[in-house]
Amino acid sequence: MEDKNIQIATVGGGCFWCTEAVFQEVKGVENVVSGYSGGNVPGRPTYREICSGLTGHAEVVQVTFDANVISYQDILVIFMTTHDPTTLNRQGADRGTQYRSVIFYHNTEQKNTAEIVLNELAEYYDDPIVTEITEAQPFFEAEKEHQDFYKNNPDYGYCTFVVEPKLTKLRKLHADKLK
Repeated sequence: MEDKNIQIATVGGGCFWCTEAVFQEVKGVENVVSGYSGGNVPGRPTYREICSGLTGHAEVVQVTFDANVISYQDILVIFMTTHDPTTLNRQGADRGTQYRSVIFYHNTEQKNTAEIVLNELAEYYDDPIVTEITEAQPFFEAEKEHQDFYKNNPDYGYCTFVVEPKLTKLRKLHADKLK
């Protein structure tokens, strides 16, 4: 059996419940953790603090994946096509800097790949892509109740009306990349 090539991608595309649910269905993804990154206040932020929009953190997911199964480029294409990367600090009804579209790169290769992907996808959107490409910053795991949220709460209203349409889009656009 071939050795694994484990890598990490950190992305934020609005509420982390959506992004987490999307990547949990992708082949080659080993783990998805909801959390916070990109803030400018000391200490470990809480969900309540993040929701205030005052900490500067974004809701993100940290995706651990096997690059021998799925490439970082494919991870980013899935990310960019399952949320709206053209709305600044907003995804649907969720508004604030904590819901911004952001890619936190972990090395120069990831930064270069992110720039290429955003450039290639730009022509498919009517509005300009506003996704930030930023060097990885400290990642703080979200509280336990936010982990596996969709799996644990599929009938919750937000899951029905916001998460499920993103999963439908994932399944339609990226069927060949699913577990």
